[in-house]
Amino acid sequence: MIFETSPFKVFSGSQGQALAERICAKLGCPLGQVKIDRFSDGEFAASFLESVRGQSVYLVQPTIPTSDNLMELLLMIDAARRASAYKVIAVIPYFGWARQDRKDKPRVSIGAKLVADMIQVAGADRVITMDLHADQIQGFFDIPVDHLYGANTLAAYVYGLGLDNLIVASPDVGGSKRAAAFCKKMHILTDKEVPMVICYKHRPDFNQVSEMRVLGDVSGKNVVIVDDMADTAGTLCKAARVMKENGALSVRAVVTHGIMSGKACQNINESELDELVFTDSIPFDNTKCPKVKIVSISDPIAETISAIQEHRSISELNIR
Repeated sequence: MIFETSPFKVFSGSQGQALAERICAKLGCPLGQVKIDRFSDGEFAASFLESVRGQSVYLVQPTIPTSDNLMELLLMIDAARRASAYKVIAVIPYFGWARQDRKDKPRVSIGAKLVADMIQVAGADRVITMDLHADQIQGFFDIPVDHLYGANTLAAYVYGLGLDNLIVASPDVGGSKRAAAFCKKMHILTDKEVPMVICYKHRPDFNQVSEMRVLGDVSGKNVVIVDDMADTAGTLCKAARVMKENGALSVRAVVTHGIMSGKACQNINESELDELVFTDSIPFDNTKCPKVKIVSISDPIAETISAIQEHRSISELNIR
């Protein structure tokens, strides 16, 4: 897809390079050149090595911590705006700080709202993102947000495995809506009803799960656990063990964002999980974690950019 009447350019930050190259390959355009200059004290500056005047500029960068990645995106947005770009669109495959979406205890910040404000103040005209931790984060922005879902890509992968006796599991009650949507997608692909079970978990603190049980029957089933992210992967590993203890034939997990922090790789390698599948929204070297399979979300993002440039509806890409 090459556009002549609606000029645009795609650039990436340091964490979005590989995905941006795949997106450009789908769009049939070169990846733009941007330079990040770093100083000895840790400060850095972003500059474009080609003109963006009058162009729609797409900036691909996940805002996963550390905060340097968010700052890179903000500096690129500001540089594009000051270089007379027509529109600046932040493509944020993984929106960091999204778990801080509300005040769940006294005297805490709402980090997701703060990040949304910074992106707008920097000069972004639009945001493309995928699988926000909470859908209501879209309301933190006063600019258009194209919220995509990784379920289409992940469901296609699961369908390709040809599993019989398939059942979908949510690792917690809060993820039941996400798991139910995945069931619908698998129903469309397989033309068969796909049942769902839910795990009940008690979490005493961040990244800790003290108790988990399965609400439903998984005996003799091939279980697919659906979640939005794998951080330390503690919940997924505990869910896999509980599923196997309840008679599951196999257990694999599909998540959109592979954060994989701390001892995540060790946890996965030593777990009852047969496979962990996530997208390339965050760069990850899976050679150190043989159970991990990575699928690309370059197609839906490229299709979204194409639709925006051609002023077409993207609602069909957002159907959950």
